[in-house]
Amino acid sequence: MASETILKREFYLQPVQQAARALLGQRLVRLVDGQRVSGIILETEAYDGESDQACHARSGKTARNQMMYAEGGHAYVYFTYGMHWMLNCVCAPADYPAAVLIRAILPLENLDFIRQRRAGIPEKSWCDGPAKLTKALSIERDQNGADLCSKQDDLFIESGENGLEIPDEWVQRTPRIGIQYAGEPWVSKPWRFVVSAEAVRASLNI
Repeated sequence: MASETILKREFYLQPVQQAARALLGQRLVRLVDGQRVSGIILETEAYDGESDQACHARSGKTARNQMMYAEGGHAYVYFTYGMHWMLNCVCAPADYPAAVLIRAILPLENLDFIRQRRAGIPEKSWCDGPAKLTKALSIERDQNGADLCSKQDDLFIESGENGLEIPDEWVQRTPRIGIQYAGEPWVSKPWRFVVSAEAVRASLNI
């Protein structure tokens, strides 16, 4: 089922809101001991620079967020609440801190691996949240800084399965989740993008 075509650097240099929308339907791939574990991206959120009060870069560059200032196409993985890892794709030219949080995927490859990682959890809930998908794909600190445009790293993103495209009518746009601290207008920015797993399954006949 592998789509094989990795997204190029240019993809990640478009405005971060456009990148967040365009990531829907793409395939996130994690290599574990040489084995592919993957899923189709279903939900994203855009975070746009130091002026965005919901963005980690709102207070400038720090040891924690320094990967946000890397060239687009790198992974920014951070730890939160003392227990969860979160995966972001840096989406901007170098030194401009913008990134897309990957919030949910539809698992496709190596489901046995995911099942073991998510033991006791219903399949529909394996990867339907940002901390859930990093747990399922074993994404942690070591993946921070991974080059998403290179299969030499163990984390990358390929183009949508079998030419899968997500039409606008499938996409729900909403404010981002859990950012009430940011205040307006940031709380209400419609920078969360969602496509349902059911729509993707139907399109792929799976």
